[in-house]
Amino acid sequence: MKLLVLFLCLVSPLMSSAQKFTSLYNGKDLSGWKINGTEKWYVENGEIIGESGPDKGFGYLSTEKPYKNFILEMHFLFERGNSGVFFRSNIDGQIIDGWQVDVSEKFTGKIFESYGRGNLCLPSEKVSGMYKPNEWNYLRIYVNDDRVTTWLNGREMCDLQDKQIGAGEGYIALQVHHDGETKVRWKNIRIRELGK
Repeated sequence: MKLLVLFLCLVSPLMSSAQKFTSLYNGKDLSGWKINGTEKWYVENGEIIGESGPDKGFGYLSTEKPYKNFILEMHFLFERGNSGVFFRSNIDGQIIDGWQVDVSEKFTGKIFESYGRGNLCLPSEKVSGMYKPNEWNYLRIYVNDDRVTTWLNGREMCDLQDKQIGAGEGYIALQVHHDGETKVRWKNIRIRELGK
């Protein structure tokens, strides 16, 4: 009995922490998300697919709810092209105002300001080989006030503090790049809001 009580004391904090994560994707359809632009967003085999359309422009799949401080986790698999995850962003058609965590073969985890200062943090050369081609990759993003930290497959890629990000507000959005060649798969998208 004492061993059972000890076990519950040890695991209950972990269980309560895990329970704070909620899924942003129901595995069936795009409920809770909004398509911005004319690029293709659809569900296939329980995965969200983002794919270039005939206009070959930027496309975004954004949450219907804004998020300020959070930990966001997901898996992605590239078939081709370039993508990203935006946070504290606002979208008007193909124009997005906010910040992006890059998702690409060379720069996953990079932090970029759209229509602003450009690259704010680049992963070092030491971590450039963390991306796994033709496999599912695990991306984790921590956003809390003015601090953003990104991880790829468990390795920290960028850690940034920035006043402009701290003042930002808006939505989370997945991106289809305007190269006309993008196709990326997403799954296991979940979030833990901080300060709640």
